[in-house]
Amino acid sequence: MKILIFSDIHNDLNALERVMAIEADCYIAAGDLATMGRGLERCGEVMRPRAARTWVMPGNNESAFQIKQFCAEFGFRNFHCTSFEVAGHHLAGLGYSNLTPFNTPGEYTEAEIAERLEPFAALKPLVLISHCPPLGTAVDRAGEGKHFGSSAVRDFVAESQPRYCFCGHVHESEGVETKIGDCLAINVGKRGYLLEL
Repeated sequence: MKILIFSDIHNDLNALERVMAIEADCYIAAGDLATMGRGLERCGEVMRPRAARTWVMPGNNESAFQIKQFCAEFGFRNFHCTSFEVAGHHLAGLGYSNLTPFNTPGEYTEAEIAERLEPFAALKPLVLISHCPPLGTAVDRAGEGKHFGSSAVRDFVAESQPRYCFCGHVHESEGVETKIGDCLAINVGKRGYLLEL
């Protein structure tokens, strides 16, 4: 089973066409297809041929309502705050980011993130796909001493130890991998990551 996970397209339709051209059994858009909610329609047209195999969550640049409507219009599956089972693994998705200075449409407090992650703790083996990366790790590093991830995501990963934690949000860490205990954390970015289960 091949699962292609990508994030932070931000209306780069060339990048979206490249990632959607990769053959996979399942495609997961892990947030920020658009910028401030604008441009989703054009992204939807690019993704439409894979609609039956595509799951979408909001990043901080989309609201949950926008993604719900987007999925309904194009036939995608809404992957925000939900999970499904494939190849003997539970895939769980959480969109939005922690609070930012930019007042973007999709932000939660750390307490809200922790509350939404809690139902996933019992799912084993777990593949967590969170728009926001775990705080203070290589996958949320935006520069020397600059980390913009979520403490709630970090604590959940440290305690629950999913097999994988895929994320985006911090563009500077695209393609970076790190271990948090036994969990492999990867910032997938717009180039994406092909997971084989």
